[in-house]
Amino acid sequence: MARHGWVSVGRRWRLGALFGGIAAALALLVSLVGGPPGTSAAPRGTVKPYVGWGFTHTQFSADEGAPAATARVRGLLKADGGTAQDQAIMGWGADNPEPSPGHYDFAALDRRIAFVRASGGTPVITLCCAPDWMKGGKSGASHTDWSRSALETAPAPAHYQDFADLAATVARRYPDVKHFLVWNEFKGFWDEGAGRWDYEGYTDLYNRVYRALKETGEDVMVGGPYLPMDSVAPTDPDASRQVRGDWGAMDQRVLDAFSYWNAHKAGADFTVVDGASYPNGGSPRPDEFTATQKLTAVSAWVRRQTHDLPLWWAEYYVEPGDGDAGWSEPHRVAVQATGMIALAGGGAGAGFYWNPEKRTGTACPGCLWTPTDRADGGRPLPMYDLLSRFAAAFPPGTRHRTVPVDPATASDLRVLASDRTVLVVNTRDHAISTRVGGDRLTLRPYEVKWLDR
Repeated sequence: MARHGWVSVGRRWRLGALFGGIAAALALLVSLVGGPPGTSAAPRGTVKPYVGWGFTHTQFSADEGAPAATARVRGLLKADGGTAQDQAIMGWGADNPEPSPGHYDFAALDRRIAFVRASGGTPVITLCCAPDWMKGGKSGASHTDWSRSALETAPAPAHYQDFADLAATVARRYPDVKHFLVWNEFKGFWDEGAGRWDYEGYTDLYNRVYRALKETGEDVMVGGPYLPMDSVAPTDPDASRQVRGDWGAMDQRVLDAFSYWNAHKAGADFTVVDGASYPNGGSPRPDEFTATQKLTAVSAWVRRQTHDLPLWWAEYYVEPGDGDAGWSEPHRVAVQATGMIALAGGGAGAGFYWNPEKRTGTACPGCLWTPTDRADGGRPLPMYDLLSRFAAAFPPGTRHRTVPVDPATASDLRVLASDRTVLVVNTRDHAISTRVGGDRLTLRPYEVKWLDR
């Protein structure tokens, strides 16, 4: 996570993660004439301020590739009951949506949203990033700057309303999309001179977007501030004295930014944050399983501040090194499962896994399925099994139950239970024999076990 000027957000931008939009320079700009054919609004009164557990589309995803592979992923998702899926309006596979004022190019975004629909998922849109002309750049598709620094630039204050108008245009184009996240990680809102977040600027932008979206339909749901919940070592000068634990301490500047937004927001249907379990930079780090306790502590703090407004984690990360910690896949899945248990324990009602799909021949630790650029691709990987089963077993509103665990091994396990399902994670690199909820188990190293009750 980025502590000052986005020094560690490579996970979202590496390997050309935003350069697919270069195609925008060649795309035909189209004027908006309403939603694409076949869309329809959800019946009023049916929309809830939570969507459960899902994933975010990144630069490469299953909307493109070999027909057999993309169809395989669509079928996989649909067979599992559909999954909440998030897509940004610019970058991460989407082109510049408004290259010049009043002229739109939604072709790539249309394709992504169509994939979500075809796979039976619930579509969610992240309202980031901003066209160049809103942030001091040139107008026109051929002038779109896809560099990291340009994408991480926020709209100029004079264009906050223009961005809000674009958000409303997006909402009207996709009337079946009911959940919108405003901006992404406070990108471009770090005040270098003051050494803090420009939370006043972000909140101004948020409030304009919130009001514009609410004018498009009474059942549209809006959330923010999508703030990176960075943590530091407890001895750091910016460490919070109140929100801390064995996992480290929250950066007080982040808490200050959240508190300002929370006090001055025009409204919110749900709260959105993101973050990593581990502290920033070279801070001393607890072991990877202890570190996930941060996700519970932060979730609980946020819910207290908002008086239990539904909480979403737009992104959550548990693996240092940008997914390259050198873990085996069982180790990776075990830590991810522990992180999701921690989120649920803190009261989160939605969480989006950042799906790092890549191309054939490129290592992809943690991907949900094999690359779709070949006909034999699109096959589920271990992380997909975890995400899909967790989403089905612990949807929003699930009442968590306590199950007895053998005291001799309790510290080695992480357990989450409902009336019908028990999820057990072995956090050790060796086998464990134990008893959980009356069942005698032998768990392999880092094994994730599902039990029916």
